[in-house]
Amino acid sequence: MDRITATKTARMADEIEKRFLLSPAVKEAIASTNREAFVPTGFRHNAYKLDALPIGGAQFISSPLTVAKMTEYLIPRGADRVLEVGCGSGYQAAVLSHLFRGVFTIERIEPLLMEAKKRFRDLGINNIHSRTDDGQNGWISYAPYDRILFSATAKEIPEKLFEQLSDGGILVAPLQKGEKQVIMRFMKNGSRIVEEELEDCDFVPILDGVQK
Repeated sequence: MDRITATKTARMADEIEKRFLLSPAVKEAIASTNREAFVPTGFRHNAYKLDALPIGGAQFISSPLTVAKMTEYLIPRGADRVLEVGCGSGYQAAVLSHLFRGVFTIERIEPLLMEAKKRFRDLGINNIHSRTDDGQNGWISYAPYDRILFSATAKEIPEKLFEQLSDGGILVAPLQKGEKQVIMRFMKNGSRIVEEELEDCDFVPILDGVQK
C-alpha cells in the first residue's frame, strides 16, 4: 500500500473503533487491507466511508464496520483455518488473511469470484483458497475448520457445515429470524452446539446453486 492509502485505511480503522471496540489484531488487519482495491471504480471516492457499496450481481461489499464486527465475533485468536461462505468482492477474505494461516472462501457467482481472485493476486495475498460453489455445501476436502463465517443471511445453518467445524470451533452467521436478521455465534462443544445471539443486522440472503 502507498502512504496515502495506508493513512486512509488507518483512519478508517480508527473510525470503526469509535463505534465498536476492536482487538489490536483485528484493527491491524482492517488497517492493513486496501479497501479501495475491492470497491468498483465508480465508488472509489466512497471506499473509506462506513457504508455498504454495490459490487454487481445484485451483491454488496459489506461496510467496513460490519466486516470488522464479523471478524471480531469469530474470535480469531489461536485459530488456524477459516471457511467463508460468500466471497463477494473478496474484502472480508482479505481481512481474514491477516489473521488466519489459511482462508478458504466460496462464492456462487462465478464472475464475482474471478474478480476477487484477480484482486488477491494483484495484492500478493497467497493464503486465500477460493472456489465457485454453493457455499452451503462447505468445502469438505479442507475440513475441519477452526472458524466458519457466513457473509450472507441464511434461513438455517446446514448440518454439514457443523460437521466441517472442528471441536471447539466457532461459526458466525447472520440468520433470518421472522422479520429480522440476527448475527448468531455457534460454538461446537463435542456433539453439542451452543448458540448466542449477538445483534440485529442487514445482509443479502444466501441463494442456492451456482451462477456462471
